[in-house]
Amino acid sequence: MSSLDRYFSRSLAVVAGAIACVVTAPSRGVASSVSIGADGIDAARLHEEYDLLGRKIGIGQVEIGRPAVFGLDKIPADRAFDPAGVFVGAEPAESEAYLDGHAQGVASVMVSTLKQRRGVAPGAQLYAAGAEFASGADRQARECLATQTVAQQNGNDVRAINFSFGEPLSLDRRRGEAVLDGNALLTLCVDWSANAHNVLYVIAGNQGYGGISIPTDLFNGLTIASSRAIDGVYRQMDPSSLGGAFDGAFAGLVGQEANVGGRRQIGLLAPGRNVALVNAWGEIYESTGTSFAAPHVAATVALLQEYGDRQIAAGEWDLDARRHEVMRAVLLNSADKLADRGDGMTLGMTRDVKDKDGRVWTESDAFNDRAIPLQDDIGAGHLNAYRAYRQFAAGRSRADSEANAIGWDYGSISGTDSSSVRDYPIAEPLKAGSFFSATLSWTRQVELLDANGNGTFDEGEDFRSGELDDLDLYLLPAESDRLEDAVWSSESRIDSLEHIFRTVPETGRYKLRVVGARVDGTPAYALAWWGAAVD
Repeated sequence: MSSLDRYFSRSLAVVAGAIACVVTAPSRGVASSVSIGADGIDAARLHEEYDLLGRKIGIGQVEIGRPAVFGLDKIPADRAFDPAGVFVGAEPAESEAYLDGHAQGVASVMVSTLKQRRGVAPGAQLYAAGAEFASGADRQARECLATQTVAQQNGNDVRAINFSFGEPLSLDRRRGEAVLDGNALLTLCVDWSANAHNVLYVIAGNQGYGGISIPTDLFNGLTIASSRAIDGVYRQMDPSSLGGAFDGAFAGLVGQEANVGGRRQIGLLAPGRNVALVNAWGEIYESTGTSFAAPHVAATVALLQEYGDRQIAAGEWDLDARRHEVMRAVLLNSADKLADRGDGMTLGMTRDVKDKDGRVWTESDAFNDRAIPLQDDIGAGHLNAYRAYRQFAAGRSRADSEANAIGWDYGSISGTDSSSVRDYPIAEPLKAGSFFSATLSWTRQVELLDANGNGTFDEGEDFRSGELDDLDLYLLPAESDRLEDAVWSSESRIDSLEHIFRTVPETGRYKLRVVGARVDGTPAYALAWWGAAVD
């Protein structure tokens, strides 16, 4: 078997630590970009109408293997894309080393320039690493080294990193009875790196019982489930995704396939069923899996960040627009939940998004319980790149000053008394019966136990997490300071985010209030909101 034959055949294999996928035969005649169009994530509109391609934005990819590069590897000259850099572990990749068809397909979702199958961000700079394993090696430590290497590329300016692989709990040898509690080495590593390198980590959700669940239990990023198309529109969780709901006969899977303690795992849905991919020969084929849902989200960050950098260059915004917490809040808050009837009452959303049982978000426990910010299967809803752009482009409004009906902020809070709250009064009255959406995101602090003091992770070192700060979010009448007057609130004690999606009871002025229920120091947060103002 030739090296290229071996390279493509790995797309058909399920290897320990890689997300499973189903692949169909390639064809040069297929032309399909449905997943990035209006029936998918609506990213093509940003290409065509706003000239956003992710230019000069660094994004990353970490997997078991890596995609190919012309000139380094023996691939055709008429390829669909070239990564800006490829690595094996912490070192630049050698010719033909760790080539992987699965990694190539994932990369094509992000940066393919092929006319027949364009990627989400064809102008982005992609840096990709395959983890390097040796006999007896600590797999998670090697994966952390590869992750750190990618995060340091592009002049230490990589905005999002995609994981379309994971580690099974059975290989977590550092812990006896390992569970999904956020304390695996690789999970601690990505949570540390998110803050240390200012990167949004996007993780493919678990798929297949007994599968690849680490680091789906991260705090400082997003875990993505796969959607399938119904009547041509991606809008329901695909059966290949496990989601996060395990009860009844499946309750024993909590901790093995879903987070312990009730902490929600899934952040967003993105297209994962029958997604068009491009191999090293420029051939298009289809595959299914959370592996291909996650890169839709990671690459959307590049589109948003290209816009953000334009605003920074023009002197309109500052560097806070690059914060990973801001990207997390913007993506979650702009997700589709309920199709708008054209009157703006559901904020221009494009589809009814359903869980595996066909229920919409307003039928979920997250809608009815203030302590639960996200729905088990669909998180905050379905990725919509165009709505994410609108959310981000609305601009920043700072705490304690009047805010537009749509906006975001990056701020901080200290203490837990009433004087330390942060208020965001909405300047315009909101329509009675319209939905209001708001998302609050902050960071779990993870410390690198840096034995040699060089400021980077080295094999044999470890991490330590502190107590998670607890922030709450309230939607109040503008004139009230009584939390009991809240229209709704989000008050999770175990998550690093809060989310509100409720109807406004009567036309009038409202405000958002951020409260530090339990904080250590002065934690930073990002807040995004979207309301329907009176015309």
